[in-house]
Amino acid sequence: MLKENENIDYEGVTNFDELLERKYGKQGTPTRVEFHRKAQLWIIAEMLKEERKKAKLTQDQLAKRVGTQKSYISRIERANSDIQLTTLFKIFEDGLGLKLNLTISPL
Repeated sequence: MLKENENIDYEGVTNFDELLERKYGKQGTPTRVEFHRKAQLWIIAEMLKEERKKAKLTQDQLAKRVGTQKSYISRIERANSDIQLTTLFKIFEDGLGLKLNLTISPL
């Protein structure tokens, strides 16, 4: 995995796919797969944070609704925690009153 401050030559890069390939490698390589996983965790984290704020709930209030700790909600919102699907559904459905749908597609 690349370090945050590692220098990369971006000369000639004309689109986002080229940028990702230059920085993380071709699709399917371990570094690119790891980047994609982290990006997906970040997206889930941002969605959770946004929906919690729309519901005018604190992390503590949401945690109490779903029977977990505020620190766990915080770790999820910072994309610093793996999360079980059952917990993810519980947070969105029981905690926020939202239906959660997952999509599966080829890589």
